[in-house]
Amino acid sequence: MNDTSECPIGVFDSGVGGLSILQALQQQLPNEAFVYLADSAHAPYGERDEAFVLQRARTVLHLLQEQHQIKALVIACNTATALAIKVLREENPDLPIVGVEPAIKPASVLSQTRRIGVMATAATLSSSKFQDLLAGLSPQAEFVLQACEGLADAIEQQWQQADDQAVLALCRKYVTAMGAFGTNAAEIDTLVLGCTHYPFAIPQLQSLLGADVALVEPGLPVAKRLQQLLSEQQLLSRQATPGLQLMATGETLNLQTAARVWLHQSLPVVRV
Repeated sequence: MNDTSECPIGVFDSGVGGLSILQALQQQLPNEAFVYLADSAHAPYGERDEAFVLQRARTVLHLLQEQHQIKALVIACNTATALAIKVLREENPDLPIVGVEPAIKPASVLSQTRRIGVMATAATLSSSKFQDLLAGLSPQAEFVLQACEGLADAIEQQWQQADDQAVLALCRKYVTAMGAFGTNAAEIDTLVLGCTHYPFAIPQLQSLLGADVALVEPGLPVAKRLQQLLSEQQLLSRQATPGLQLMATGETLNLQTAARVWLHQSLPVVRV
């Protein structure tokens, strides 16, 4: 009988954005093996409807189970978490599933001016999951929400084009629309990156906002939550056999390039 604890952990996103979560997972769980799938043939999720995202999430989960016998799943995508995680958990009660959501809870603790910006996809911001989260925290701070159409896709494309000007232009457009940033009263002093792609734009955002504005991303909380679940279910690897496999449903160059730049790992990408 196979030891389930030595099976890999599945991680998926619509593209390369989930590598920002995978990086945190690898740091927090250095003994684990991971399989990362970029659903690039159907990206970006943030501009798709709920039924489509749910159907893709189901398909990816089943593929990872059948081909890799994953012991846990990380949905490294804010949109897919918001639109699909509840159903996936109901359909797969024995599989630990961890999602990602805009880190507005940590941001509410961090902010001094009590004005917090949230950049995310329109699908994430309008989802009932996010709205419920927001309602619980709204008494603690004022949240300035900004849907960032096209930003995730521009970040995907910058790996091919080696040009971040389109990303910079969109970042400037959206932070300008949100209002004044800074540490003075009534200014936004904390910005939540509510899409896993957006940490790839941190250099551009920080250049626009300055060093005093805090940028909050969700990787570490996701990694800690997964570690907790694996420990509770005695699924932590005991043989220390780390590794990473990369897969994509569409073109593979973006993922291969992003993994080399972001994770400092040169690995082949299998098209599935």
